[in-house]
Amino acid sequence: MKLQLLLTGNELMAGDTIDSNSAMIAELITDYGWRIGKKVTVGDNLQLLENQIRSLAAECEVLIINGGLGPTVDDMTSLALAKVTGNTICEHPEALAHLTQWCEQKGFRLNASNLKQTMLPAGCDIIANTRGSAVGIRLTIGNCLVLATPGVPSELRAMMNDEIIPLLKRQFESDYVQTQRLAVFGLGESSIQEMVNAAYPDWPDDVELGFRASMPVLEVKLTTYGQHAGEKLGEWRSKIIGLIGDHLLGDMPLTIAQAVIATAKQHKLSLCTAESCTGGRIAAELTGVPGSSTVFPGGIVSYSNALKQQVLGVSESSLASEGAVSETVARQMALGALQVCKADLVVAVTGIAGPDGGTTEKPVGTVWMAWGSRDDLRVEKFFLPVDRGLFQTLVTALGLDLLRRHINGIPGRPELMTRRRA
Repeated sequence: MKLQLLLTGNELMAGDTIDSNSAMIAELITDYGWRIGKKVTVGDNLQLLENQIRSLAAECEVLIINGGLGPTVDDMTSLALAKVTGNTICEHPEALAHLTQWCEQKGFRLNASNLKQTMLPAGCDIIANTRGSAVGIRLTIGNCLVLATPGVPSELRAMMNDEIIPLLKRQFESDYVQTQRLAVFGLGESSIQEMVNAAYPDWPDDVELGFRASMPVLEVKLTTYGQHAGEKLGEWRSKIIGLIGDHLLGDMPLTIAQAVIATAKQHKLSLCTAESCTGGRIAAELTGVPGSSTVFPGGIVSYSNALKQQVLGVSESSLASEGAVSETVARQMALGALQVCKADLVVAVTGIAGPDGGTTEKPVGTVWMAWGSRDDLRVEKFFLPVDRGLFQTLVTALGLDLLRRHINGIPGRPELMTRRRA
């Protein structure tokens, strides 16, 4: 299948909005062996839209147009399609029924601007949109199937999964592509590649190994092709997992917090947090997981020394003699949180996020972490000399992963952090 993509919007051209939709579309279709051959982005200009639709549709079998289906004057996709196909614009009854129902459900009054979304090229079919007010458009131009979709990412994802991909599967062959995505923390892609090169120099050509680096979770992707793709995929997946070892969180999509919550539930353990330099980000990650309330009673953000004393019971003498960023204070914060929250396990962090506040003895990037239970509490210092935002992201991820390892009885530290132990 020859597939091309046309994105429209002045906000894309001006850089006000970063194009993530084309990446989403590419990701969603890749498992079927389909690829985007060309991607074109244009502003909200009717003539430009017409020209690109004509040009792209003449070159491919499927053209996905993203954006320009909203209620405002700069939304021109429907009109451009009508002009290219030589049709008039008219009110589409299914689009009107959808919009009317959507407004009723949301408690909105249906106005003239909204009704613009029901004015579609005569004779077109609609693509259902379960998330938003604008339906998609389906029509053909010559031998090309044209699918117009809204620019809202959540609406696009739902339409791709529920409508567009099933439609394409009915009309075009799949190449028997199977993909496994593994979530990894604490190992970099270069480290994994080096291990693969050393352990499996005969890595097969028909098993594609890929990486998608993000912070803090690394995605390791295995892709196989052919009618026996599943058998080969399982074999090489097991070999990769053997190399990754305890750095494996599970199958993507997965966050470290989700892995921690699942593990805590499995072991029937409750968790709490005591945070200073992360400002509550560890607790936020945990509470972002649905169902986390069953294992997470709460956490404490003790940013000031006064709050460390008043809420967590950190001693004034320790703060005066050793400072807030110290082994003793991290330990006392952890024990205090366990007492206040009545939890089984804790992670406590206190550090210098920067850009100011560092000293020769305690430079910016220093962090003390305490994790575990009252009877088995570990305390360790790490050094992460990065900018403030990345520092907080890394400390949050490391704190969660240390909890995961503690619950599962995994010795040692993530390989990446072992190199950064202070």
